[in-house]
Order: sequence, then structure tokens, then C-alpha cells
Amino acid sequence: MRLVIADDHAVVRTGFTMLLNYQEDMEVVGTAADGTQAFEKVKELSPDVLLLDLSMPPGESGLFAASKIHEVFPDVKILILTMYDDEEYITHTFKSGALGYILKNSPDDELIRAIRTVAKGERYIDPVLMNDSFEKFLTSDETLEHDKEPFNILTQRELEILPLVAKGYGNKDIAEMLYISVKTVEAHKSRIMDKLDLSSRPELVEYAVKKKLFDI
Repeated sequence: MRLVIADDHAVVRTGFTMLLNYQEDMEVVGTAADGTQAFEKVKELSPDVLLLDLSMPPGESGLFAASKIHEVFPDVKILILTMYDDEEYITHTFKSGALGYILKNSPDDELIRAIRTVAKGERYIDPVLMNDSFEKFLTSDETLEHDKEPFNILTQRELEILPLVAKGYGNKDIAEMLYISVKTVEAHKSRIMDKLDLSSRPELVEYAVKKKLFDI
């Protein structure tokens, strides 16, 4: 089983690499420090499984990278690594095309089990986070009740723009970063504010921090 690990902390990449290479059926063939590098490594190495940190610099969610990678390389199984135990993120994990969600502080044997589960094309959720709703979700394609929360109806592009706005980037800066027009940015910002029922940038910043969309 060929693996790529994407995490912005070198010590984490090294630790996971040592653990996984010790397994007879696993080999870490590459590592990455951010979402862009993760995409390039997947493109170059064609791994079976990508272990992808949820939060990497410049601060946007690893879910954006997951969505792009899944769209271009649908055969690569993605396992999200994170310290966040929010149920909302699990919903977005599967929306992005990832198959699994595991906490970084999980036991080593649980990480191994998670990798082997997603490698088979099966969904995995860290046992610490399991409840009746997610038990059902693992064996069905039904939409979770969590999708009714406003945060969960944001599109991937809106989720990408929201933390950039919260961090103070202007419309032109965001447009250049995402290769879209200024008018498109303005339209997305308006929809974000409407969907989240927010009326000012300070409210948006507070919301983004609460949802851990970027680090402060």
C-alpha cells in the first residue's frame, strides 16, 4: 500500500512515516507540507492512500485540497487527520470526497485500522466521534441531519473564501489567489453573509474563528 502524508509539521510527518513503514503492507512514498504540495505529490506518485491534515498553511482547510485531489484523482483514497472533534467537519470531510476522519491523538493501531479501512474504499470515522447518526451514515448514502446547520450548506468555494475574508484579504487579493474575478468574489461574499445570517466583517471573523477555519 503506497502512502503520501501531508502535514505542516515535520515531526508529525516523520513520526507517521516511521510508524507506517514499519507495517509490512505499507510504504510511505512521499510527504508534503501543504495542500499544494500534496496535490503535486499525488500527481507524481499515484499513491493508494493520502493522509491529509485538516489545517495547513496558509490556514485554509485541508478539505479544499481534498476536494481538488478527489476531483482529479478519484482513485486515491483520502484519510483526514485532525485535532478537531467537531461533527460538522466530518460532514464536510465526506462532501469533499475523503473517505475517513481520524483524530491525531488516536492510538497507533487505530490509525493503521483507519488506513486499511479507507484503502478498501470504505468510510471510516474515529470511534471517539461515533454516534447513532454517524453509525447510520457509514452504511448509507443518506444526508446527515448536520447538513441543516448553516455552515454545512456553504459550497466548497465559499468555504475557501470565508477564511480569506476573515483574515483581512481584499476582494482583489482573493481574486488573484483563487484565479477568479473580483465580481465573483463579491458575489460569494454576499452569499456567505446571507447563508450565515451575518451583517458585518467582525461577525464573520468571530464566526470563522469559532469554526476553526484559520488560526489566530
